[in-house]
Amino acid sequence: MRTGIATVCLSGTLREKMQACAIAGFDGIEIFEQDLVTSPLSPEDVRKMAADLGLTLDLYQPFRDFDSVPNELLAANLRRAEAKFRLMSRLGTDTMLVCSNVATASIDDDGLRAEQLAALAARAGDHSVKVAYEALAWGKYVNDYEHAHRLVETVDHPNLGTCLDSFHILSRDWDTAPIESFNPGKIFFVQVADAPKLSMDVLSWSRHYRVFPGEGQFELAKFLGHVVRAGYTGPVSLEVFNDVFRQSDVERTAVDAMRSLIWLEEQSAKWLDAHPSAEYGAGSAAPGRRRYPMELATLPQVAEPAGFNFAEVRAADTAGLETLLGQLGFTSNGRHRTKNVQLWTMGHARVIINEDSTQESRDAGAGAAPAISALGFDVESPVIAAARAQQLKAPAVPRKSQADEEIFQGFAAPDSTEIFLCQGRPDGTAAWTREFGEGLEAPAAGRTGEQGTVIDHVNLAQPWQHFDEAVLFYTSALALEPQPYAEVASPTGLVRSQVMLTRDRGVRLVLNLAPLIQRGGAASGTDAPAATGQRPGYQEHIAFAVDDLVATARAAKARGLDFLQIPANYYEDLDARFGLDPDFLATLRELNLLYDRDADGEFLHFYTATVGSVFFEMVERRGAYDGYGAPNAPVRHAVQYDHLHQRNPTT
Repeated sequence: MRTGIATVCLSGTLREKMQACAIAGFDGIEIFEQDLVTSPLSPEDVRKMAADLGLTLDLYQPFRDFDSVPNELLAANLRRAEAKFRLMSRLGTDTMLVCSNVATASIDDDGLRAEQLAALAARAGDHSVKVAYEALAWGKYVNDYEHAHRLVETVDHPNLGTCLDSFHILSRDWDTAPIESFNPGKIFFVQVADAPKLSMDVLSWSRHYRVFPGEGQFELAKFLGHVVRAGYTGPVSLEVFNDVFRQSDVERTAVDAMRSLIWLEEQSAKWLDAHPSAEYGAGSAAPGRRRYPMELATLPQVAEPAGFNFAEVRAADTAGLETLLGQLGFTSNGRHRTKNVQLWTMGHARVIINEDSTQESRDAGAGAAPAISALGFDVESPVIAAARAQQLKAPAVPRKSQADEEIFQGFAAPDSTEIFLCQGRPDGTAAWTREFGEGLEAPAAGRTGEQGTVIDHVNLAQPWQHFDEAVLFYTSALALEPQPYAEVASPTGLVRSQVMLTRDRGVRLVLNLAPLIQRGGAASGTDAPAATGQRPGYQEHIAFAVDDLVATARAAKARGLDFLQIPANYYEDLDARFGLDPDFLATLRELNLLYDRDADGEFLHFYTATVGSVFFEMVERRGAYDGYGAPNAPVRHAVQYDHLHQRNPTT
């Protein structure tokens, strides 16, 4: 599959955009008119630069408001088109995108539209270029891709074809199956974009909220599958209008964009295999991606992770973490024999305290602040899973190992979390723990309520520029399924929360996008500058599931644990909502436990105080409860906010 991207997707100058696209590995680009108009590069400079970078110039766009106009406007439009065709010859671009009219259209007559498009195609032929006609979802008279295609077929000129844009088609819920019946020679170009499902006018939706494939909710694999079945062999190009992407680092966004096309190509191949065409019949085993002119590549196939193997917290000053883990009931298993790390365990839950800090973080004054730095996942084949991640543009993270030490395959997630792939064992043990002492690969007997302890979920803060990138990354590289996102109230605004999980819930990863907080004239939160290896200052946490939360809480209280103090108003509201047994309610109040219930079960949990940017949560799931105590999240945010201001009254 030939890959492309419109320059409008990226931040920066035209030169910077082209360089980033080449670095990311794109085959070609679409030149967005404004990028060229505002560039000091001449068309000839752009042409040479593209050749030097190994990029093809696949499309010049957009040419607007051409059709459905009176004769006097048509003459002006044709003069304008002639100028663009001459420009395209200088660029070396052979296709121009023409959008259906939204502004000057005043005559609703398909016969007239066909005549005007025929005149445009004839002029394009004189310049040896082509015109790809696209139905905008908000076009005044032409807003349906099948309508646009019928006009192209009516004109029947070799220099006129259609452009299929997934956003304009899927935002209107048009059926994509008819694409398969299109003459592939008349499909001149294909553009793809994803988007969240929103209730708003389609123009605003399009201009601000498009995202790369895999970061939204459109059925793009199905769309592209129909395009492939039609016999299309041209570029599959991204056209994404997004305010965040156009403010983010250009090279990083380009890599994210390329990752999305790699993912889409694989998903489309899978869709073709799962939905054989009628000519092969239901249940056909013929590989769908081999039956069509466009070849769709796939990645090394991996199963979803079986669970968390460990969580790592990095800190130069570890005293607070050690105290907190000990009060929760974790056992210290000492230091690694060659690395400056500690291992703490409770049942099958393993926490590594990494005492190393980079010189950059020390220079930034953040070396002593604990932060989640790495996560280990149990996978069936670490080498294959790592190869998949690398093909998805994930940067490798080397881990030094001595003789007889476990070799972890690692790569970096977009939020800088280091992801390590571990060879999982059916009993949940880990061979690498022997590097801290013989016999540690088996979980300790533990105390009452702690034997079955596991990491239930991990909550990571995401920089605002890279939230969608993180969703795609964890979906494509780790096979986690994104759930519909929610918004949680906090004293600083709404916090966007997106759960990523495996089907069996062995891995639950929660991504949070917190609002910007202004304190003392300086910005903090997820868009504040972060030290190397750390995400910005918004708090994040690791949650552990235990068999008996009340017993765990009582034991932790006896060890002097500093619980997050829950206000009395919460328990009055809890009683009003659930009518709890008075003794049970008194226990919740005494131990600062929070509670939730739904039709499937119950959920008990408590939080610790925060050390650095990290705190811990202990949970107990009763029955088939599958949530995270979402109604309690605003309480937690409010209490943490209050504690932060008490500790830092000047901020």
